[in-house]
Amino acid sequence: MKSRVALALIFAAIIVGLMALELDRRWNTRLAIPGGGYHLTVSAGESLRSVTSRLHQKGVVPYPKLIRIYGRWSGLDREIKQGEYLLPQYLGIKSLLSLLSEGKVIQYQLTFPEGITLHRALQLLAGEGGLKHVLDGTEDARILALVAPRLKPEGLFFPDSYAFERGASDWQLLKRAYLRMEAVLAREWAQRAENLPYKSEYEALIMASIIERETGLAQERAEIAGVFVRRLQKGMRLQTDPTVIYGLGNSFDGNLRRVDLKDDSNPYNTYRHHGLPPSPIALPGREAIHAALNPAEGDTLFFVARGDGGHVFSVTLEAHQKAVRKYQLKRRANYRSSPEKQ
Repeated sequence: MKSRVALALIFAAIIVGLMALELDRRWNTRLAIPGGGYHLTVSAGESLRSVTSRLHQKGVVPYPKLIRIYGRWSGLDREIKQGEYLLPQYLGIKSLLSLLSEGKVIQYQLTFPEGITLHRALQLLAGEGGLKHVLDGTEDARILALVAPRLKPEGLFFPDSYAFERGASDWQLLKRAYLRMEAVLAREWAQRAENLPYKSEYEALIMASIIERETGLAQERAEIAGVFVRRLQKGMRLQTDPTVIYGLGNSFDGNLRRVDLKDDSNPYNTYRHHGLPPSPIALPGREAIHAALNPAEGDTLFFVARGDGGHVFSVTLEAHQKAVRKYQLKRRANYRSSPEKQ
């Protein structure tokens, strides 16, 4: 009798052991995911049962009931997050539940390059298929309300790379860029140099946008800023092409003419109007903002492009004209240097 009981216990132990081994095998089975991964979209409020059933039908999950049992036991079945997921190859059952409960959805990225206009930024947003599109151009009521009391939203959005999940709106992304610009500008303004010719952070932002558009080499930002700051302090006109071009808008065909520089009706024509233009002309980056608020000291008042992205800086008009003859007039008979004599 005792031997029979012993045999029964041994047999039961073997059965339990085999079941444990089988459970362990199933638990550690990798999901049938191809090398490029498997895209899974979980809808709002979708249950673990629904998700695993779909994956089972697609041949990805071999043991959906096992996942549900563990999900109920661990409570993770109530933590499933909606969104778009990329299930990697060799993913296991437990890792799948962790992925879904922690909401590790696919992160997309959109970059606003430094120096682009708001119009171009909106074009980039409109071309991003992962976003929900609700904005209607630069005059969208949401944008104007966000930047009020300023009448023009140009330059108020920080150029950077922004991560987002599928289904986020273009408005949400643009608002993040606005808040980021506010934070960056406030920090840089708090650390600005003394005796600058700006009445507000906004005026500094205008200058930063000009520096961003004028600079070909990053190391020249502070020196270009110094030239423009000294010209403002001396009551000289800025005389910079990018502001004129911005004011021309869609009428600019790539060729800036003398008649454009003589146009008093263009409020952005810094060849005709003193001081800063009415608004920024682009989205300036952190380095351009820093340069506008911490310009290089010196006496230079002029600069001319060398043709390699850099500039020659001059203290006197005579030295500037000599540099113009050396670097520009031989290449273009109709060259205008900027800034020029007042």
